[in-house]
Amino acid sequence: MGFARHVVCAMSGGVDSSVAALLLKRRGFSVTGVFMKNWDSLDESGVCSTEKDCEDAHKVCRILEIPFHQVSYVKEYWHEVFSNLLKEYEKGRTPNPDILCNKHIKFNHFHKYAINTLGADAMATGHYARTSQEDEEVFQHTHAVSSTTPFRDRFEIRNPVRMLKGADLLKDQTFFLSQVSQDALRQTMFPLAGLTKDFVKKIAAHAGFHHVLKKKESMGICFIGERNFENFILEYLEPKPGNLVSIEDGTVKGKHKGWFTLTLGQRARIGGQKDAWFVVDKDITTGDVFVAPTTNHASLFRDTMRTDRFHWLTVDPPPELVKTQMMDCHFRFIHQMPLTPCTVTLNMDGSLWISLSQSIRALTPGQFAVLYKGDECLGSGKIIQLGPSEYTIQQGRAQLMAVAQQKEQPTPEPSS
Repeated sequence: MGFARHVVCAMSGGVDSSVAALLLKRRGFSVTGVFMKNWDSLDESGVCSTEKDCEDAHKVCRILEIPFHQVSYVKEYWHEVFSNLLKEYEKGRTPNPDILCNKHIKFNHFHKYAINTLGADAMATGHYARTSQEDEEVFQHTHAVSSTTPFRDRFEIRNPVRMLKGADLLKDQTFFLSQVSQDALRQTMFPLAGLTKDFVKKIAAHAGFHHVLKKKESMGICFIGERNFENFILEYLEPKPGNLVSIEDGTVKGKHKGWFTLTLGQRARIGGQKDAWFVVDKDITTGDVFVAPTTNHASLFRDTMRTDRFHWLTVDPPPELVKTQMMDCHFRFIHQMPLTPCTVTLNMDGSLWISLSQSIRALTPGQFAVLYKGDECLGSGKIIQLGPSEYTIQQGRAQLMAVAQQKEQPTPEPSS
């Protein structure tokens, strides 16, 4: 066997990262497991499984007979992810902490810790994703490497690493990795790249990882867990009561505790109403939250948006876009939502205008517009501006028609 290279695997205490570590060891790498603590559970009265997750990760490392470390990024998470989340909510936006957590914590602080502190040649995670170098020589362990050529130096002279969908399209997590830096991507391995979730579970069962197989999928805020969102956010932001206002006639339908407790598309809890009403817009200057009847009201559908400066995973925009300022690709702003064909326009400041082939329900400022070209995830940009809704367009057309009809009316003859 060739030179035993060192890979640090991020261990969450779940089945995916556990199997990732197992596969790395089977491939002959020297593996170290590291658990990240990013939220101080002592600060909260809510449920937080950090301690149990750490124990589960440690148990997997004992089974695999690999070193185990724990590292804390509580302060970093607070300043770089959670504080940002609160500011976004105050601006009336709905942020995505999972994408920000990967960008700032896992693929920045943890990446540097793995490479610089633990001396790893690469880091690994249990994400269902792959890169353009997964099948290249750089990540194979079938050849000998001269000790005069450090493994990590091999990353420095290669073409940009591209992010590609994992084999399990239902579990593909490239959406959450769309803000990762090229430097981190170049030194990251995704051992589950070619596997399905079902097969990963079978590997875990065969390896005796029964304690992680029993755990349900984490669906809450990244590292914080599942909470009642309104109660949770009101622990950090002062209540700012306002009106729930009908988008159709301007009548007040109810009250809310703060626009930041609501997001576009969700059902508004309004007492005394026969039908359900849904959040369609916010005005943070007045505190009004606009609502509409029916879940598919025209005010919820839009087909254009603008992002902030777009983050391209390969650093530079695709040549096609640079040359013509326009490019056809696919869009999503929610994980696992169907990809929608779109045309993007590159602005001078690096931001994008995105025009969709069809209107989509509840496009939401603060969420990330993630773009794909075939199997490749190109990157993402935060949605900061929305185009007009179908309802606004309909209202505008109706007004134009009314004006045109008035002009067509015959002018009355003056009386003699």
